[in-house]
Amino acid sequence: MIDRSDITGLILAGGRGSRMGGVDKGLQTLHGTPMALHTLRRLAPQTGTQLINANRHLDVYASFGVPVVSDDAPGDAVRFDGPLAGMLAGLVRCDTAWMVASPCDTPFLPTNLVARLAEAIVVSGAKIAMPVTLAGDRRQPQPAFCLMAVSLRDSLRDYLDRGERKIETWAASHPRVDVPFDDAGAFANINTLDELRAFEAR
Repeated sequence: MIDRSDITGLILAGGRGSRMGGVDKGLQTLHGTPMALHTLRRLAPQTGTQLINANRHLDVYASFGVPVVSDDAPGDAVRFDGPLAGMLAGLVRCDTAWMVASPCDTPFLPTNLVARLAEAIVVSGAKIAMPVTLAGDRRQPQPAFCLMAVSLRDSLRDYLDRGERKIETWAASHPRVDVPFDDAGAFANINTLDELRAFEAR
């Protein structure tokens, strides 16, 4: 069994927000609350401690009450190297044996996400558990939500240093278990301002 206290939850809010016109996606509000804070409130009860990965507006993210970590970059540059760079920043700061990630724009993530991923890890002996949503015969991996052993930190650093960026490719190089979830909507990303307004109107 992996105890909740052994898992750090990481909110990935370090992207460019390109499809939202370059705004800081995690700080865009849904019903008056920043999306990253919605996501944090869903993930926090499932984990022992939490971190936020952000590369802009660090003081605003810090006001959510959890430590903020930025991507590794030379000097003062912000490279926006994608979710794996954010995961590495979290793994470097992580004080627990396990870390689970979630994008900042997924305010409806399952409340049993971490428990199911952790159970699959224990049963399979894997080092990474990844949710897979099911829509008819279609299986859709959700790699940005994976639960991983913090011991994989150096492997991820080496992978990024080679210029690689794809989560699934890196995850496939380690013992991994896929965990099916029926509710694909729980993993919905809000990628554009139009999508955000549509969710608000529901």
